[in-house]
Amino acid sequence: MALEIEEKPAARVPLGAAIRKDNWWLKPLLTVIGLGIFAVYATLRAFENNYYAVPWGAAGEGHGHTYLSPFYSPLLPFRYSIAGWAISPALYILVFPLLFRMTCYYYRQAYYRAFFWDPPACAIPEPSARKHYHGERAFPLILQNMHRYALYAALVFLVMLWWDVIQAFNFNGRFGMGLGSLLMLGNIVLLTGYTCGCHSLRHLVGGRMDCFTCPMNANAEHAEVRTGYRAWRFVSRLNLNHMQWAWSSLGSVILTDLYIRSVASGAIQDLRFF
Repeated sequence: MALEIEEKPAARVPLGAAIRKDNWWLKPLLTVIGLGIFAVYATLRAFENNYYAVPWGAAGEGHGHTYLSPFYSPLLPFRYSIAGWAISPALYILVFPLLFRMTCYYYRQAYYRAFFWDPPACAIPEPSARKHYHGERAFPLILQNMHRYALYAALVFLVMLWWDVIQAFNFNGRFGMGLGSLLMLGNIVLLTGYTCGCHSLRHLVGGRMDCFTCPMNANAEHAEVRTGYRAWRFVSRLNLNHMQWAWSSLGSVILTDLYIRSVASGAIQDLRFF
């Protein structure tokens, strides 16, 4: 005769109960503030649809620019409008970088905890009990699996932003350097560190092989395995500080855009070194 054991639901612990004595709420709070500031600023700048390029020549806006805001890169040759209102190109340019960040493994952890309290921190209960938990296998969270595809778009945008940095040292056809040039250079370095430290990229360059040093891999494809191993180690080093890359690049995007906007609007003068 089989022994039947009756399972009783675990008792719910009130949110914020004395499980932890430290300031566990501080990290979710800072995440809400940080992501909230970026969301508000990016939305305002996207709808402003102005002051995003600093041209150096007489060709006019959109041609021969020295500085270009990362929110508006690349400059698109077409414009759409609805009822006379010009749609900002930033609205459809930012879709791909935003999708990459929103589905990022680190940012999932950050906003799941900060905005959804799911859970808010380790050893802290969730606000309410779930009857069924499907993880990221059911709608809408299954859309998080688009991250691997958003990575490809992010890599394309990364190349475009590097080209903008090269243009930032081009002053009317000759080499020059301003504070905007250095800000754009620092921004792209941080964005590169964040993108190239992506978990999906780490799997892409090294996930095809279970063992880099196994004899069966070291014979026929020795050169390929060695190259893949080096790429995997490089991405893995960046991945160790993925959180730091994520936040620093988020801040650098705002700082770079704010500086370019200030110069383009005439609020400040660009500091030129030579």
